[in-house]
Amino acid sequence: MTTFIKDFIAQETLNRRRLLLAGAAGLGAMTVPGAFRYDRALAAPGDPSLAWSYRDRVDTYWNSIVYSGETFVQSLGKPKSDLVNLVNGGSSEKSLSDIKSFLAKSNGNCAIACDPNDSPNARPVVEAVRAANAYISTMWNKTDDLHPWDFGDNYVCHMTWSSVKPAEDAARILCKAMGGKGGIVHVGGIAANQPAIERLQGLKNALQDFPDIELLDAQPADWDTTKAAALMSAFLTRYGDQITGVHCGSDQMAYGVIEALRAEGIEGMPIVCCDGSPEAVNAVLDGRLLVTGFGNPYWSGGILLSLAYHAAIGTFKPSEEPNEHREFYGPAILITQDDAAEFKANFVDSIPTYDWNDFWNLSTGQIRYG
Repeated sequence: MTTFIKDFIAQETLNRRRLLLAGAAGLGAMTVPGAFRYDRALAAPGDPSLAWSYRDRVDTYWNSIVYSGETFVQSLGKPKSDLVNLVNGGSSEKSLSDIKSFLAKSNGNCAIACDPNDSPNARPVVEAVRAANAYISTMWNKTDDLHPWDFGDNYVCHMTWSSVKPAEDAARILCKAMGGKGGIVHVGGIAANQPAIERLQGLKNALQDFPDIELLDAQPADWDTTKAAALMSAFLTRYGDQITGVHCGSDQMAYGVIEALRAEGIEGMPIVCCDGSPEAVNAVLDGRLLVTGFGNPYWSGGILLSLAYHAAIGTFKPSEEPNEHREFYGPAILITQDDAAEFKANFVDSIPTYDWNDFWNLSTGQIRYG
């Protein structure tokens, strides 16, 4: 098991132990020295409406994100149905329209967590939230020149993951599994998505050290299983047995790739992907996938909503926080066959419990640009 995953498991074990001890003592969530934690008892009055804006819940990753948001809502003593689901189906226009409607219905008394769907859409979303004097946390997609601290308290924070290095590491494992020669196709996400751009760049970085491996093609499949299956079928028609490895931008698309290969009677082709869904972890265990990644949606979905909510009720002022609390990376690891079983036991078979007032305990530093 890698040192990184050992450290990650140790942190999650500490989180669970902390909550168990606190519950036994009747203290709620305990404060840990050095942790950034705020007490809801300090909050100003108010009961903002809560929403998560995202692509769809069919994708296991997004289902986990929303589950996490629902867990936070339940921690407030509310039914999970109080979380309004703004499902945009991959449409940036619908994402913005839904948020504007929600702002109007709640009269601006609301807290929103949101993936803007693509980077250019983040600015109009944030501007609409600021105009309504509401509060929003964003995930994954925004342009590099858009910063929460330029919008006072209303734009609470942005969380993303540095996708270049994990995608590069996964690509290196793929290239080695191919024996350092052959042809790779890349099945990517929505073209304007920052993680899609970074994951393709990670592959290109790795290929610089493998001159006998050719990137045959790279096309978007919009994070969609069906589109990925169709794209992989088209790749097979065009390139045939020149393809000896596949680099996927997400687990969900990797499932489509596996189905397309199976339809052609192709078994055992090395495939790498990212998201760390339970199905993908099982696929790593049984050898259908070489590698998947994990960004801990069970923490990120709830903590982003918690940050927006606590800003809305006045528990803390985002504008008084350092920049590293306004733009930060979430936790991320690669899962290989060597550590998949241990990972499954700790993060699939049992979902960790989190202190939603401990805002930045699993963040991994301020976002770096360029």
